[in-house]
Amino acid sequence: MMKKRIIETNEGIQNQLTVEIFDEFAKQMRDKGWNGVNNFFKTGINKGKILEIGPGPGYNGLEWLKKTENTELVGLEISNNMIKMAEKNANEYGFSNRVSYVIGNCLEMPFEANYFDAVISNGSLHEWENPIKAINEIYRVLKPNSYFCITDMRRNVSPLLKLLVYFSTKPKEMRPGFISSLNASYTADELNSIINLSNFKQFNIVKDPFGLCLSGKK
Repeated sequence: MMKKRIIETNEGIQNQLTVEIFDEFAKQMRDKGWNGVNNFFKTGINKGKILEIGPGPGYNGLEWLKKTENTELVGLEISNNMIKMAEKNANEYGFSNRVSYVIGNCLEMPFEANYFDAVISNGSLHEWENPIKAINEIYRVLKPNSYFCITDMRRNVSPLLKLLVYFSTKPKEMRPGFISSLNASYTADELNSIINLSNFKQFNIVKDPFGLCLSGKK
């Protein structure tokens, strides 16, 4: 029987020490290619000015920028300390002139309607306290005929894979956070119910062994 979701947090990672530990974890996820970037390109997100929701230390968006030209990224992040880390990483990538980070909540985005050419997010969906409202905000800030792509873990992953990922998670201080995030994540059926209540009419949900990819078009 599928366990019910256990809500994790809607405040992001605020503590500076935890931000530094998470940065090490995210760097390893980047190096393994576990960051959703390939899904962004598969969705057709490869140009323009895009919004990244919950960029954390920034590696997902920065890797996207590295593989594109004449593009610009805006990251919407709820943690000031995480923004400082993302700005540091953007500077190391040499992309300070192509990326900016804004403090804010995805439930009330500080952007005009029809503003972005695409919206991306990896690993933050399970933290959105009102996912329907957040998805409708994505709809609002997207330009017509533009795409979005949201990737995250899924709660009903196989027990064996769960154990494998748990013991491979480093630094080991991140392992409790991995479990709490997994317990807060959605199944494909739950995500389908959510997106059907949103303003989007063109969307697709793809399930892989560990996660979900929700993509669509305004």
